Amino acid sequence: MRTSSEPAGGLAIRAKGLGKRYRLTARGRRHDTLREVMANAARGLFDRRGGRSRAGEFWALQDVSFDIRHGENVGVLGLNGAGKSTLLKVLSRVTTPTSGDAQIDGRLGSLLEVGAGFHGELSGRENVYLYGAILGMNRAEIARKFDAIVAFAEVGDFIDTPVKRYSSGMYVRLAFSVAAHLEPDILLLDEVLSVGDLPFQRKCIEFAKGLQRRQATILFVSHNMFSIKTMCDRVIYLRRGQVAFDGPTEKGIELYESDCRLSAVSWTNPEGEEWPVAITDVALMNDAGVSQSVFDHGERLRLRIDYELKSPTPTATFVVAFIRSDGVACCSYASELDGLIVRPGPNGGRIELRTPPLALISENYRIEILVRERGFQKLLGAQVGATFHVRDPVLDMHFGVFHEAGEWTVPEQAPAAGPVRARALGAAPDRMRIGS
Repeated sequence: MRTSSEPAGGLAIRAKGLGKRYRLTARGRRHDTLREVMANAARGLFDRRGGRSRAGEFWALQDVSFDIRHGENVGVLGLNGAGKSTLLKVLSRVTTPTSGDAQIDGRLGSLLEVGAGFHGELSGRENVYLYGAILGMNRAEIARKFDAIVAFAEVGDFIDTPVKRYSSGMYVRLAFSVAAHLEPDILLLDEVLSVGDLPFQRKCIEFAKGLQRRQATILFVSHNMFSIKTMCDRVIYLRRGQVAFDGPTEKGIELYESDCRLSAVSWTNPEGEEWPVAITDVALMNDAGVSQSVFDHGERLRLRIDYELKSPTPTATFVVAFIRSDGVACCSYASELDGLIVRPGPNGGRIELRTPPLALISENYRIEILVRERGFQKLLGAQVGATFHVRDPVLDMHFGVFHEAGEWTVPEQAPAAGPVRARALGAAPDRMRIGS
């Protein structure tokens, strides 16, 4: 029923039976008559006596309990609508729980929405003082940390420019920098790193590790598995507002990826409307047709897609995109560009993609499948397919997105007898050499 700041016996956060209920109303509907008001009151009374959830109500959280110790970095995972953001809002006292109790031990900092607390007409300098005050810093503390905040955010040339002219990346960098320099004992982050570019995400992760080294606690909501794997040793997985898993990060990510299979691609359909084309099954195989989810660099991948039609479409273009764990769209294949015109049957059908030898570096990838009308115009469907891993002993993210062999020569010298990289990778690790 409340949140409190009482020490939790060595714990940074203790949540017991947290629940949050929202009342839903039909858009534009009003109950103006006495008859409608009385009827609704009667229905509510009946539902309470029957112990049922009342119509027009939605429980974003239900009986959520967990303990987090000082110094832990914990990821919060779940599909859209699972209750992740609501949980952080309850813990940060932005909203009060309908039931249960949350105890916080330490100075709390939170960044739940990009630039929340910023005023567009004010300059970056003025917003640093405004936002810092909202987070609980006094003016002297902000002044003492001001140069470090600006340097970390990398917006020094624009600090006296109104933030309404900032890009989304500049916005999130400054907002994160202010929140981080609060030097909180507990830091709550909700999807903020998804806006910044990859170098800034890594910079934030390193900063978070510094907070952890001084026993700060971080609770981190993200769909970015790269950040979750890098920052967190533990994951709390929410499903429909309840804790479905609380344990090691790798297991939590496996549950997330399993639940993502055939789920909607969030950016394509925010209203949740039904698509004309629905992907019903996805099979991931090697070149021999054997089911597989880990591929060596240079190996071919086969993807079989089964689909059905909700409404007739004469032609369709299938687009398969490979998305790296940090959210980078690495490459895509399109049936139309590759010379295939798909004419679905009356109920749907099956299509298969065979990729070239995979040039991607060693990482984890998510497959997104988009279906468009011929000519890449109207979107007919968009779902998440399988996930897979590319394996290589050398090629990691330091090599970029992909790696293909180049042709090297030294003027006036004979070319090498063969591919140097192939020989090096085939050697035992203790005998690998660079140079002569």
